[in-house]
Amino acid sequence: MLLRSARVRRFLDLLLHTHDTPQRTAAAYGLGVFFGFSPFLGAHTILGLLFAFTCRLNRVAVMLGVYSNLPWILPAYYTLTTILGATLLGVDVPPGLRQNLTDAFRDASWGEFRSLARALMPLAWAYALGSIVGAVILGALAYRMALAMVIAHRKHPIHLPHLHDK
Repeated sequence: MLLRSARVRRFLDLLLHTHDTPQRTAAAYGLGVFFGFSPFLGAHTILGLLFAFTCRLNRVAVMLGVYSNLPWILPAYYTLTTILGATLLGVDVPPGLRQNLTDAFRDASWGEFRSLARALMPLAWAYALGSIVGAVILGALAYRMALAMVIAHRKHPIHLPHLHDK
């Protein structure tokens, strides 16, 4: 009964912003993927929501995109994009860095992390550039994929029985 009230429906429509064009819905998802894979790890949720509200985009699509960056792919993704950034900037990756990373995560001591942070400082710009390039590419791919899926879904909608039809 509560979910049927016009006030609640207006609030949910405002919050979720689900009645949008396929292009805007796909753009919301692509923006979320961009933030999810950007160098702004840790602030990606806040940034995604800030941009979703500012640009009046579908909040659910943005959050789905933000959280498409799963924990088990983080190390591989950020390692590869940092190497890409280092290559683009002409920065040498210190030899033995992979082993230092492995040791720091295995030992998980603050002393190891501090020494690792000092070792990684020369790669900060490579990390930022590489992950921005990766995030732009993944965001653009996500936009194209989401657009195709939203258009296909709207051509052939799935009809689910409503709760009040029972």
